[in-house]
Amino acid sequence: MNTWSEFKDSILNDEMTVIDTLSQLQAERLKWGISQKVFAETIGMKQPQLAKIERLDSVPSLVTLNRYAHGLGLEIKLSIISK
Repeated sequence: MNTWSEFKDSILNDEMTVIDTLSQLQAERLKWGISQKVFAETIGMKQPQLAKIERLDSVPSLVTLNRYAHGLGLEIKLSIISK
């Protein structure tokens, strides 16, 4: 069983991974000059919903991150490594 400190660190690391991934995806969208409105329509989402995710007012699920990536012609790959 993990200690609270280990568990808390694990959660923070997971959140940072999501934030880092989303930041990279958003940077790619901006690099291509795609507006939130156009991109939201492309991935079957409403613009306010996309804005909320990009502001991190809502933490996206892996499914949503994949939707975002696929809309840019990208793929998210996860890996499990031993520490």
